[in-house]
Order: sequence, then C-alpha cells, then structure tokens
Amino acid sequence: MSITHNISKIYHSAQFREVVRFGIVGCVATLIQYAIYYLFNQCIGWGATTSLTIGYAVSFVFNFFLSNYFTFRTKPTVKKGIGFGMSHAINYLLQIVFLNVYMWIGIPEEFAPIPMFVTVIPINFLLVRFVLKSKRL
Repeated sequence: MSITHNISKIYHSAQFREVVRFGIVGCVATLIQYAIYYLFNQCIGWGATTSLTIGYAVSFVFNFFLSNYFTFRTKPTVKKGIGFGMSHAINYLLQIVFLNVYMWIGIPEEFAPIPMFVTVIPINFLLVRFVLKSKRL
C-alpha cells in the first residue's frame, strides 16, 4: 500500500472525522470559556478561579449538546448528561489545578488558561468519548 492510500484511508475514517468534529466543538467551547473568563477576570475584576468557573459552566452546556448531536452523533440522555457531567467534573478540577500551577510558575492570569487548555483538552477528549460512546448509557 502506498503512503497516499494510507493517508486517504485515515482521512476518510469515521474516527478521523470524529476527532475533527471534536476539535471544532472544542475550539468554539474553549473560545466561549476563555472569552467569559477574560471578561470576568480582566474587565470585571473577579478572581481567576471564579472567572474560570463561570466560563466553564457556560461552555459546558454548549459542549454537552454539540458533543452529542454533532461530534459523536448520539442522542443526549439524562444518563449521558450525568456521565458527561462527571467527566467534566474531572476536567474542571484538572483545569483549576493547571491554571493555578501555570500562574504559580509566573504566567500572567490573562494568559494562564492557554497552556492549561493545551494540557487538559486531550484528557477531556478521551473522557467524553468514553462516556458518550458507552453502550451502557
């Protein structure tokens, strides 16, 4: 098999398209979260943790529905909502930890979410995919 055939096979695979859709939803949700974080932290003057929490809550709702309907092509259910919430509780805690670690090492509050997102997004993908694709939920 040629390299171009292998690349074409990957490009046309369902998993690749799923990762691309996850990236689109994730980027929009991350932009929403960061915009709200920045607004509350820099413009209103609330602390980093409070601002991150508000942004996270808003992007969580957006993310849940788009992850079901668009990314994983599943139907939202109460069980999936609970599982999604639990996976995002882990993600939220990771975000708080990494946000504070990055600020502790000297990254300014307004920019600390950027490396934090880079750190936690791959973990979140695996958690959310497991929950939404689970046949038990």
